[in-house]
Amino acid sequence: MWRRSSNGGKETDRRTTDERQQYWLDNFNAGDSWRLFRIMAEFVEGFDALTGVKWPAVSIFGSARTLPEDPYYELTTEIARKLSNEGYAVITGGGGGIMEAANKGAADVDGISIGLNINLPFEQVPNPYSNLPLNFKYFFVRKVMFIKYAMAFICMPGGFGTLDELFEALTLIQTQRIKGFPIILVGKEYWEGMTDWLQEKCLAEGNISKEDLFIFEVMDDPDEIVAHIEKTVVL
Repeated sequence: MWRRSSNGGKETDRRTTDERQQYWLDNFNAGDSWRLFRIMAEFVEGFDALTGVKWPAVSIFGSARTLPEDPYYELTTEIARKLSNEGYAVITGGGGGIMEAANKGAADVDGISIGLNINLPFEQVPNPYSNLPLNFKYFFVRKVMFIKYAMAFICMPGGFGTLDELFEALTLIQTQRIKGFPIILVGKEYWEGMTDWLQEKCLAEGNISKEDLFIFEVMDDPDEIVAHIEKTVVL
């Protein structure tokens, strides 16, 4: 089928004639339907395991590529250790780098150290410091667990995965899908470019409101971070 373009030429109709794409729901096959049961099983397993955690939890995000000699690794360990000493469970993505550091800090003081590992073809190997490990195949199921069972988020320096988790939480709070809770970006120097961009571009062009910039805080000092969470999250 052809249709005439504004300049007098012809272009093909962009509507597909591939019935596999047109009628996607009709072509939902047995393999796809069984995948739904796998997704439900991950939700059930996560809900059952994390509902049993009676301590309020803090989710800590950051790069899986951070090495033990990196200052942010030690800073993460210290923050997690202080949180555990104050009665908070620590939730991470269960892998290496920042996640390992957070689980290690909690485990060092016999705190609850939860690792929500994701099965990936690279990077993600479960760290040995989570005393409540769970494994997930689907990112969106895992993200529900991070948010549903956490009373605060701490975002250490990281890449796409960290940004994905951060903006998921910011969006849910902004749209009032969940109640507001502390979101703390650790590392002023690391996050400065992003926070400047949010103010100078997103806010200046009307894509976010001034109030949205108060959803998160930027901090560097472990004691200040723990005090801020304690002030906001009631045990």
